[in-house]
Amino acid sequence: MVNEFKDFIMKGNVMDLAVGVIIAGAFALITASLVGDIIMPIVGAIFGGLDFSNYFIGLSDSVTATTLEAAKEQGAVLAYGSFLTTLINFVIIGFIIFMMVRFVKGLEKKKEEEAPAAPPAQEVLLAEIRDLLKK
Repeated sequence: MVNEFKDFIMKGNVMDLAVGVIIAGAFALITASLVGDIIMPIVGAIFGGLDFSNYFIGLSDSVTATTLEAAKEQGAVLAYGSFLTTLINFVIIGFIIFMMVRFVKGLEKKKEEEAPAAPPAQEVLLAEIRDLLKK
């Protein structure tokens, strides 16, 4: 059983997946910082100094705080500002992944165009028969 597990872990797909998950985690932190620390303050400044992180609706009468953290301590809140920030995060990540996939597909297409296409097996066989008949 230990050998089976070792074989499973050492397969390329498992290692590729592990590397992908680790890189995705780091990429998510970078994107969250980009959105939270750079993009959202600019968007907030454009819309009159709005801070989306503190946009919420209290779901009970006991919520009277003006900041999200304080409001969460008082009761249930609908934090639509945090959701908006997360949504922008998702769009940015999706766009970057789209651009990466598009770039890789372009490289693959270029590589296919550069590599000469091998003739079909039938043509190879027919050429060999032709050459044999010439002799």
